[in-house]
Amino acid sequence: MGITGSIAAYKACDIARLFLEKGLSVSVVLTKEAEHFITPLTLSALIGEDVYRSSLDDPHAVKMPHITLAQEADALLIAPATANIIGKLAHGLADDLLTCVALGTSAPILIAPAMNSKMYANKIVQANCTTLKNNGVKFIEPTKGKLACGDVGVGHLADEEAIVKAVIRSLK
Repeated sequence: MGITGSIAAYKACDIARLFLEKGLSVSVVLTKEAEHFITPLTLSALIGEDVYRSSLDDPHAVKMPHITLAQEADALLIAPATANIIGKLAHGLADDLLTCVALGTSAPILIAPAMNSKMYANKIVQANCTTLKNNGVKFIEPTKGKLACGDVGVGHLADEEAIVKAVIRSLK
């Protein structure tokens, strides 16, 4: 599970907990930006495992974590997914641990976007989403709701249960 720098990052805790309740194991890759919203300690306490961070030179990480995590994944969920991570993946950029894992895995990739509705509707962001969809990435579409900025619109992270169900479906 990849977590990026969105205020919705706090919901990743519930998503991880739901995976564990369903008997699934969870490895978490936390981007540097996500650490502004949620700590590795919080996630580690919830999943009972170390949390991988965006740095490729983490002295506590497994050897070549981007390859190991990519090979071991049965599915890769990125939730919340920012416009930034969507753009990087759409253009094949690999400048942190999460993007390296995503580009190196043959497992299904699922993306649950969360961002301001105007950002999500932006033609460039939508073109990046289309590029990823055309390359087999599944999207768990955001819903309409009240956003962190106070606006109401499409960009609210999908319901945690819906995200977990989509990932479980991808495993079959």
